[in-house]
Amino acid sequence: QVQLVESGGGSVQAGGSLRLSCAASGYTYSSNCMGWFRQAPGKEREGVAAIYTDGGGTYYADSVKGRFTISQDNAKNTVYLQMNSLKPEDTALYYCAADRLYSDYLWDVPAGYGYWGQGTQVTVSS
Repeated sequence: QVQLVESGGGSVQAGGSLRLSCAASGYTYSSNCMGWFRQAPGKEREGVAAIYTDGGGTYYADSVKGRFTISQDNAKNTVYLQMNSLKPEDTALYYCAADRLYSDYLWDVPAGYGYWGQGTQVTVSS
């Protein structure tokens, strides 16, 4: 079992920044990928960014490339999502997810992740 706890959400004006954190505990060695997803009311959950913690790459949705950065602190078993130049359309509940993925092409598929955090709300006002 892997437990994930997100923090860092909040309300900001457009153009502002937030940094989300996802602290992992438990059998973290069983996972090699940690991803950030978001879900706005009435919309499907979508992949935002992911990092392969075993030295693999990072991946981003086109809508956030150049604005969001995912990073990890292995010593703290924590993954971060730095969000800059936030837009109102970034407003959503943001979730952290983890699992062992066997293909780089699956990073943005929610069904591929077995472990999820409780979510943290991000609200961007215009």
